[in-house]
Amino acid sequence: MNFQQLRSIREAARCGFNLTEVANVLFTSQPGVSRQIRELEEELGVDIFVRNGKRLTGLTDPGRGILQIVERLLIEAENLQQASKDYTGVERGTLRIATTHTQARYVLPKVVQGFRHAFPEVRIALQQSSPEHIAEWVLSGKADIGIATEGLSQFHDLVSFPCYRWHHAIVVPDGHPLLKIERVSLADLAAYPLITYDLGFTGRSHIDAAFHAQGFAPDIVLTAMDSDVIQQYVALGLGVGIIASMALEKAGAGGLQPIDARHLFAENVTRLAVRRGTYLRAYMLEFIVQFAPELTRETVTAALAPVVE
Repeated sequence: MNFQQLRSIREAARCGFNLTEVANVLFTSQPGVSRQIRELEEELGVDIFVRNGKRLTGLTDPGRGILQIVERLLIEAENLQQASKDYTGVERGTLRIATTHTQARYVLPKVVQGFRHAFPEVRIALQQSSPEHIAEWVLSGKADIGIATEGLSQFHDLVSFPCYRWHHAIVVPDGHPLLKIERVSLADLAAYPLITYDLGFTGRSHIDAAFHAQGFAPDIVLTAMDSDVIQQYVALGLGVGIIASMALEKAGAGGLQPIDARHLFAENVTRLAVRRGTYLRAYMLEFIVQFAPELTRETVTAALAPVVE
């Protein structure tokens, strides 16, 4: 048994049993992947995969249990490598953060600035995508940390921590009729075309839930992942914007005005997620406590301990 065999098993499951994709991920050949898998099955005396001819089509019942063990073994191997660097005093590396545009643009800059000051030898790789992809990247090890408002708490193999709370706000062009209303209602908003986030982004679920609860079907004419894009189209007069409150820096400039909306939509919680069972290097723990000062290194480390079933 060797780690290449274990990686072949794990990647076969991740790549939908497509051995060509597995070979590309592992920088080897398809026959080599097939051989690694077959040799491990022969050593264990059990079929891990269901086959249709030479093609893998799924996991057997024993294979599902074996895959869980394989995942744990590979995580621990990665943990051992990370721990050895800490124990030898190496403070170099790359911190891979998967997050949404809103977090990367409006929340992370100050944290990253402080972190880089404390760890000048650590490089930071920001990866921006949807919450679903963020979770997948953290689960697969392509990212060390995931930060988003939606979705991260739904995955059993991720440990997520609440970091801060925020509200949505309304943005409109100068002179818009909504600016004359002392306390804007959902009925007032529903009378105009709206521009806001794509489904699954930046608290969009709370926006939809609020309108649904009062029986309104809002006319959402344009959606985007990016708060800046939303504000740009609001400035063009295409609709009323609903954006994250932390993205209001352009409001009051460029012909846009903000309107308080905290009474209209539920409060949002941004979460930071790490793969369960992962060993976090000292600089990774430092980044987490800088991003969420109410957390401590001890509580984070304790929460990441593998669940014993």
